[in-house]
Amino acid sequence: MQYKLTEETISLNASANSKEEATRMAGHLLVRGGYVDESYIDGMLAREKSMSTYIGNGVAIPHGQFDDLTLVHRTGISVLQIRDGVTWENEEKAYLIIGIASNSDDHINILANLAEAIEDPETAKLLAETSEISVVLDHLNAPNTNT
Repeated sequence: MQYKLTEETISLNASANSKEEATRMAGHLLVRGGYVDESYIDGMLAREKSMSTYIGNGVAIPHGQFDDLTLVHRTGISVLQIRDGVTWENEEKAYLIIGIASNSDDHINILANLAEAIEDPETAKLLAETSEISVVLDHLNAPNTNT
C-alpha cells in the first residue's frame, strides 16, 4: 500500500522546545490528515521513550508501537520542519520530523521510500531549510502517486 503526503500534513518553519513537543506536533498532523486517532500520539511518545527514532542527517521518524496499530485508520506520513532544530538524542538535533502511521508492514515501504530522500545529507538539508511545500512533496511523496 502506498501513502500520499499532502499539504495538510506538512508544517514548515515550526518551532518546538523538546522532542516530546515535536513528536506531539507530528502526531497532530497525522490526526489532521485522518490517518490516526489522537491517542496514537501517546504511543508515539511511548515508543520514543523505549527507543529513539532519530535516524541521522537531522531526521527523526516518530511512530507508534505495535499496540497502537488499531489506532491507525490508513497509512500516511506527516512532515514537521524545525529550522532551528530540536535536540533529539545525545545532543543531536532533528530539523525534519517525519511522523509515520501504518497498521501493517507498510512502514517498511515507507522507510525505504524515505531513506532514498533523506540518506543524502544535501537532500536532508534542503528539506530542513526549504520554504516551499512543493519541494517536500516532490522529495517525500511515495513513488507512483500524484501530487
